[in-house]
Amino acid sequence: MTETTKPTPADIRAFRAENPKMRERDIAAQLDVSEAALVAAEVGLTATRIDGSALKLLERVAELGEVMALSRNESAVHEKIGVYENIKTGGQGAIVLGENIDLRIFPSRWVHAFAVTKKDGEQERLSLQYFDKAGVAVHKVHLRPTSNVEAYHAMVNDLKLEDQSQDFVADHSKTAVDESGEVSADELRDHWSKLTDTHEFFGMLRKLKIGRQAAVRTVGDDFAWKLDNTATADMMHASVKSGLPIMCFVNNDGIVQIHSGPIFNVQPMGPWINILDETFHLHLRQDHIAETWAVRKPTKDGHVTSVEVYGANGEMIIQFFGKRHEGSEERADWRDIVESLPKATSVAA
Repeated sequence: MTETTKPTPADIRAFRAENPKMRERDIAAQLDVSEAALVAAEVGLTATRIDGSALKLLERVAELGEVMALSRNESAVHEKIGVYENIKTGGQGAIVLGENIDLRIFPSRWVHAFAVTKKDGEQERLSLQYFDKAGVAVHKVHLRPTSNVEAYHAMVNDLKLEDQSQDFVADHSKTAVDESGEVSADELRDHWSKLTDTHEFFGMLRKLKIGRQAAVRTVGDDFAWKLDNTATADMMHASVKSGLPIMCFVNNDGIVQIHSGPIFNVQPMGPWINILDETFHLHLRQDHIAETWAVRKPTKDGHVTSVEVYGANGEMIIQFFGKRHEGSEERADWRDIVESLPKATSVAA
């Protein structure tokens, strides 16, 4: 293959066979194809093209019983074991508010999907895998030993597409986001100080045409202060020690996946910091962290404090809050943990 020639489905399968232990995202990067192209190369063998609609998934997914829900971006993987329940759809989004599986879904970003069967010794591992128009993974549903396999096969049969081709054509066109606003620190602080709910924050950014990272850099250290990039691991260990319940948000363009509750088992492994609990796994690439910020947002219940982690591209990788109920003040022990985290130190030129 030359640099200008994309690998064929047969090339992809041959490379995978030669590198059976390589992670799928690493294979995709090595071959310069999308992860969806890897899966599409297996259509008719171990994969089936199905309808990519998030809403059609949500109509049926509760039938599967207990599953593992996985959402990720380039730098963080968020896995929750539970049941899809308390599902609400409408307008431009959908939500899942289950005891364990808690999602905010943006259906317009869900375009392609596959049902995938993988052999693990004598066992079959079944999953539903959803991708955006560029072939980037949005969300995956992995069956568990107690899942309803008959319901899974019925879903796949009903959602199967006529098109069962192995080729995948990625659409890399971007939806433009206007972040060109010239906002003074005073104007930003005025809008920020008038927030009454954390959910108003995104609307404020959109109105002022400013990106999230630019906003936290600009607003002033009474609302946002820069932390050392070890702060996330420090916060995790402090939360384990205190038994403090936290909220952990990982998002991509199509979904936000949330954990709410205490964490118990934090383990570093190479560049990764991992939470390895019974129903919650988190994997975060610490070497991808470019900036870490503590952020205060005013609400009608007093200010709410978050830890926000950004990658080199300026996108937020992961976000943490102390768990609280709407209408309740933020927990003092969470606030104490965040305010005790190491601040970033300036490096002299």
